[in-house]
Amino acid sequence: MDSHYWHATPVALVAMLLITTTGALAHDHQHPDLNGWYEGLHSSKGPCCDGTDAQHIDDVDWETRNGHYRVRIDGEWVDVPNEAVVPGPNLSGRPIVWPYYIDGHPKARCFMPGSMG
Repeated sequence: MDSHYWHATPVALVAMLLITTTGALAHDHQHPDLNGWYEGLHSSKGPCCDGTDAQHIDDVDWETRNGHYRVRIDGEWVDVPNEAVVPGPNLSGRPIVWPYYIDGHPKARCFMPGSMG
């Protein structure tokens, strides 16, 4: 067989494994019935869930200040832009943030406060 085939096969298998396992991180594995709900969430910035990057955060890692939300991502407090707040009820009940990074610093693409927020 072609040696390129033997080199490409392990790379493809690892990529598929990473996609499969990281997709589970975004959703609550204890509530697979919410997967469709997660996938449909969006803020004014666009869709939130691409299957890899949602983070459930603890209540101590979000707050309101001067009428705006703030969240702690990777130990850094981040102001949540109003357009990043996801409207509607939070069916998971836990606060969720979808971060992205600019120059190594986290930003909030989407945020849903917890059910008590």
